Amino acid sequence: MHTFHHLLVHTVFSTKHREGCLTREIRGRLWPYLGGIAREHEMRALAVGGMADHVHLLLSLPTTLSVAKAMQTLKASSSKWMHETFPELRQFSWQQGYGAFSIGVSGVEDTIRYIETQEEHHHVRGFREELEAFLTRHGIPFEPAMLD
Repeated sequence: MHTFHHLLVHTVFSTKHREGCLTREIRGRLWPYLGGIAREHEMRALAVGGMADHVHLLLSLPTTLSVAKAMQTLKASSSKWMHETFPELRQFSWQQGYGAFSIGVSGVEDTIRYIETQEEHHHVRGFREELEAFLTRHGIPFEPAMLD
């Protein structure tokens, strides 16, 4: 019997201290770079987006790669690239944690649209409120201090 799978995960992570250092120019180069990292590690980035202080990815993961390893790979590789590509950001880093939420096939189009319209979305609420809403919707308990 062959192994069949379709594992979709909507991930979100922030710059350290939620620094708004991801300018439009940087995002225009970082999003494709993250997609390339995903491809190199047998993931598929169905959507990449975000704002100056955070990133959203909709990923299709292979069965051989855990969510934790995928996040470690994406964040470490992109952080190294940021240091090399943008010398003024030598102190750049991602926050330690991340959010990862399973997505069913029926939710793919809405999730892609959500990721692609981050600027519109963030006119209404900030990253912290967005993360709290995700955690609440998915029934994940948290203390407000955990989001700092």
